[in-house]
Amino acid sequence: MKKTIIRIFNIALIGTLFLLNACTDTSEVVYHDLLSEEFIPTPEDAVAITGPAYTNLREVLFYWHGMFDTQEECSDIIVTPERPNGWVDGGVYRAMHEHIWNSEQSHSSALWNRCYTGINHCNRALYQIESGNLPMDPDDAVKTLAELKVVRAFYYYILLDNFGNVPVTTQYDVPEDFLPEQSTRQEVYNFVIQEINDNMENLPAENNVETYGRFNQWAAHTLLAKVYQNAEVYTGTAQWAKCIEECDAVITSNLYSLEPDVRNTFKTNNESSVEIIFAVPFASKSDPFEDYGWFHLLNKTLHPGSQATYDLEVQPWGGNCAIPQFINTYHPNDDRLAATWIMGPQFALNGDTVYLSMDDARTSEQLNYTNILQGIEDTYEEEGYRIGKYEIAVGTKFGRLENDWVWFRYADILMMKAEALLRTGDADGAATLVTEVRLRAFDDPADAEVTGAELQAGSSYEYGNVTEGVLEASPEGGADIQYGRFLDELGWEFAAEARRRQDLIRFGVFTTKKWLSHVPNGDFRTIFPIPETALQTNSNLVQNPGY
Repeated sequence: MKKTIIRIFNIALIGTLFLLNACTDTSEVVYHDLLSEEFIPTPEDAVAITGPAYTNLREVLFYWHGMFDTQEECSDIIVTPERPNGWVDGGVYRAMHEHIWNSEQSHSSALWNRCYTGINHCNRALYQIESGNLPMDPDDAVKTLAELKVVRAFYYYILLDNFGNVPVTTQYDVPEDFLPEQSTRQEVYNFVIQEINDNMENLPAENNVETYGRFNQWAAHTLLAKVYQNAEVYTGTAQWAKCIEECDAVITSNLYSLEPDVRNTFKTNNESSVEIIFAVPFASKSDPFEDYGWFHLLNKTLHPGSQATYDLEVQPWGGNCAIPQFINTYHPNDDRLAATWIMGPQFALNGDTVYLSMDDARTSEQLNYTNILQGIEDTYEEEGYRIGKYEIAVGTKFGRLENDWVWFRYADILMMKAEALLRTGDADGAATLVTEVRLRAFDDPADAEVTGAELQAGSSYEYGNVTEGVLEASPEGGADIQYGRFLDELGWEFAAEARRRQDLIRFGVFTTKKWLSHVPNGDFRTIFPIPETALQTNSNLVQNPGY
């Protein structure tokens, strides 16, 4: 099945050879590019023309300073501290943790430009079909146009969530000097909602190998539920009833279910998981420069010595890890702790001890991932549990995982509905759904059960600053967070899935609480600044407040 999926995406990549390159330079957004005059498309080229809209999501996620970083490195779960080898990437990861980024920060500019590259791919394909340059059966054309518009709405959802006030461009055949007008966050929200609703019924209703990695109706319902879940943040008006309606559509389809073991959803060959609603396929090839994406999370998190544990072809860099304050919130019997994090003494595949290597004075000590962090500065090389949610296959080549990235999954449908129920007065109904998700993570069902009253309590996270590995004497704690226990549940279930920033904002924690070396630094940081390069190339743009 994986080979079939990757072949489809490979065809899409080959198809781009017939086109002039779209903008992939993160320094500037180009809103259109021209078709090669030598390219005369045929109906068989449809996949090749629509494919780049999807394959670009790999760049959004995991090209350097990708979306995983923007959503997790600024949160209370994951951090990249300074290690003995000095790798903090010029301080940009520290800026993410401390919320001191500016309009020249590469993380936000990369996200902005890669999303607009994806939008450009969509607009180009839409133009080719609508202008008649791509001969297609009328029914196929309707379906393809609908799919492209929903994928484009997905990119705009990412921009809506991260930047708020962005240009909405739907035309491809525009003058070369075209500069789009900036839309308000409300206008972008309205556009995303309308595009999904207008096109959803023309998407495929099936969930099979042909729809895997693409938007079918149920992935569209999930995206719509996501937008409604965060509607109050985006517009000031909550839409919990609509969120429930979209979740129910997916639930009643009976096409998805929870995996009995959450690890199944993130294993190397995870394309057959019954829990995945929408995924971004990744796979490596024999040539490191001709691969299907750079899913390099293992390089970013593992100590160099872990190369021997997994027989990795490339040595990891020893960077990001879990913040101990979060790790300390897990129930001791919660299987998701071990399913998400790599911890404890490390050994090679043959059983030999793996040793420290970043400090010449400690090379005789065993590598032992500990639940300790000194802070953002001067952290020992073994400190912090490492990210292991996605299975790391033995013999992984070129530092690229072949697991498909899971963007939407069925557990999120249940938890979105649970949150909507909780916030609209049905705490017991919410507890039933949360318990359903928790059951697979505990051997004793009694440990998995949660009540409505518990979900209405505060968070168990000990918010406060840490100095030399010690929490401050009078930490803020999380008892004052409304529905904080539910926020904890989201952390335990979805840690390291590129979403924590969004959850913290929705629960009012992102700009109000302290963790590790982070202190609040302004409510305006719930959205990122418009990149300086974008401001310089489009005089119609106005910087977001506070930057």
